[in-house]
This record gives sequence, structure tokens and C-alpha cells, in this order.
Amino acid sequence: MPQPLFKGVFTALVTPFRNGAVDEAAFRNLVERQIAGGVHGLVPVGTTGETATLSHDEHRRVVELCVEVNAGRVPIIAGAGSNSTAEAIALVRHAKTVGADAALVVTPYYNRPGQDGLYGHYAAINDAVELPVIVYNVPSRTSCDIANETLERLSKLPNIVGVKDATGDLVRASLQRIQCGPDWVMLSGDDPTALGYIAHGGHGCISVSSNVAPQACSTFMNAALSGDFPTALYWQDRLVQLHKALFLDASPAPTKYALAQLGLCELGVRLPLADCSEAVKPAILAAMKEAGL
Repeated sequence: MPQPLFKGVFTALVTPFRNGAVDEAAFRNLVERQIAGGVHGLVPVGTTGETATLSHDEHRRVVELCVEVNAGRVPIIAGAGSNSTAEAIALVRHAKTVGADAALVVTPYYNRPGQDGLYGHYAAINDAVELPVIVYNVPSRTSCDIANETLERLSKLPNIVGVKDATGDLVRASLQRIQCGPDWVMLSGDDPTALGYIAHGGHGCISVSSNVAPQACSTFMNAALSGDFPTALYWQDRLVQLHKALFLDASPAPTKYALAQLGLCELGVRLPLADCSEAVKPAILAAMKEAGL
């Protein structure tokens, strides 16, 4: 099926809160800042968007708001994962209905399905909704790892178009590129190793750090994708401390702290997450300075 170009840095947007509710005004401003900073796409209601603690109504509203503010300027890959296949289908269907360009569907967490179950999960989504689907593989969060062989099977389905790989395993990337073929979209889900992932044939990164430093991250990605690795390495060195600092406490609490320092949103995360600890704040501020913020 025809699909948008999923290439470059896609920001895994935070969901800002105010007085316990989604702060729509802050979210609008964040989206505008991302686009002005040159990012290539947006990912609302992923892990960084605290989708696990959003109600279904809030989840749908954030996707709708992202589509509305974006107004077709960059591709939107809407988070639509669940450990219930029926629920994932409903979220993917909603993403299509409101105008998202694709859905990001995480491997089912907690259930720990085998490879046949994983194939069946994504095949059912493929059959139910005609929208490009990016498989999100993040075993550190889900205790579920989808094998390259399963992705190879899925790559033959018309609506399963690529992967967000947060394993940090660069050898896997090269093997997957060979197995799944030239049309398979390969996006890193790990900012620190994105440079290596691009060198292994990746097409971009779904980034946490670009929430904080969109212009620097997009400049880095443009250089890496054009083969200008000296420039990409320069920006890698300026950004790597930020990549690490934003995970010194449970994500996205450090990212929201950084954004609050820039006056872009309030600190609040939802329980069971807590605001980032005082101990990590100096490292976040130092990393922001190193990144030019």
C-alpha cells in the first residue's frame, strides 16, 4: 500500500499535565516547537507520552490534537499499542480515522507471547485496519522480544511496514535489513546508538532527546542520513550526555524536568512515576548546556 516517507528524527512526544489533566495548550506549543526545530515526524502517546496512565479518551484526544496542530506538515506515527489485540486494533482504527499517517504498536507486554502469538497479533491488526504499522520492539520494558525471523514474516504483510528497534543491538539491524528487504522501515528507538543504527542501514530514530533539543537532533540526523559522518559525530558528542541524562530516572520525568527549565511544560508525571530526583537534576542541566540549550 502507498505509505508516507518515515525517515529522519521522529519525536516521541511527552504528554504535559496541568492540575492532573492533559495540558492542551502546552502540548500545542510543544508540537509547534518540534516542527520549527526541523524534526521529520511526531509520535504522540508512545511510552514517553505516558500512554500507560492515560485514559482511552485522553489517548484519543492527544492523537487528535497532534493531527490538528500538525496540519499535515510532517508525518505522525500515533502510539496504538496494547497487550490486548482487540484494544490495539481499536486504537489503530482511531489513528486512521483522525488522520495519523501510521501507528506504532508495541509488542504485547506482560502476556509474554511466543513468536507465533506475536505474528498473530500483528497479522490481526494488518487484516483489520489499512494503515501502516511500525512494530515497536523494546524488550527491556515488555519482557517480550520479537525475532528477526518473525519480522521477516510480518514484512510480507501489506500494512506492517517497519520497526522501532529499542534493543541497542546493531548486529540485529544489519541482519534484519537483509532479511526484511529494502522497503522495510528501520527506526532506532535508542538515542545513544542511533548513529550506529544509521550506519547499519537504519532510516531514522524515534527520539526522546528531541523533545528537549529538536534543532540539534534534526541537524544530527540530517548529517547522518546524508553520509556526513564527521558532522554527525560532532553532534553525537554534543548530545550523548543528554541522551544518557534523560534516563537517569524513570522516563519521562527527566525530560519533563528539562522542558520545565525551558518554560515549556510543568514537571508533573502520573503515578506510579514520580518527578525526577534532586540527585539527577545537575547532570540534566549540564547535559542541556553541552547540547547548546
